[in-house]
Amino acid sequence: MNGQAWLLLLEGAWTTLWISGVSIAIGVLVGLGIALLRMARIPFLDQLLVTYVSLARATPLVTLVLFLFLAGPTLGLGLSRETAAILALTLNTAAFNAEIWRSAFISFSREQKEAALACGMTNRLFFRRIMLPQMLTSSLPGLVNEMSFLIKSSPAIAVIGIVDLTRVTNRISAVTYEPLPPILAAGLLYMLIIGILLRLQAIAEKKASRLAM
Repeated sequence: MNGQAWLLLLEGAWTTLWISGVSIAIGVLVGLGIALLRMARIPFLDQLLVTYVSLARATPLVTLVLFLFLAGPTLGLGLSRETAAILALTLNTAAFNAEIWRSAFISFSREQKEAALACGMTNRLFFRRIMLPQMLTSSLPGLVNEMSFLIKSSPAIAVIGIVDLTRVTNRISAVTYEPLPPILAAGLLYMLIIGILLRLQAIAEKKASRLAM
């Protein structure tokens, strides 16, 4: 491959990275919010959130991307390609993240809360200083696995015309009639992205462990 092909691959990798990154950041926070609301056990709201989580986890990502982009104008949304892609990825990953956070909530020891409140801690201080760091430590592997899965599933956004890394790879293969070099290059770029993510996980786990001590 020539330099122009590598430049196109890097541009595609950047598109994959920023769309996935924005979706992951929003999805982690939305998932945490859903988990908190579910732990509040508000009857109607809890059932609504359970339905959303179940539907989002069961719906193929490519179907969700197409629905939001094609049905958007009919519903009066008029989403751009990038907005539809981010919304689809966010709705998908938030549902999985919500279950990861909820598992961390359920497994948390109630005795710690009782001891902290007995020492004069407020609920807010207890959550920030004790509960959240421990939840981050236990949830981080699951959250990072979901982030990795979302990045590897992100080629689904190419169906609405977004020129991501996989779409660029197909274009180069179609022009050069040599599919193997761009596929190998794209694989290396995906491995680099996931490798950086895993490295950040290791750093975050160390910091979370210190906070939880």
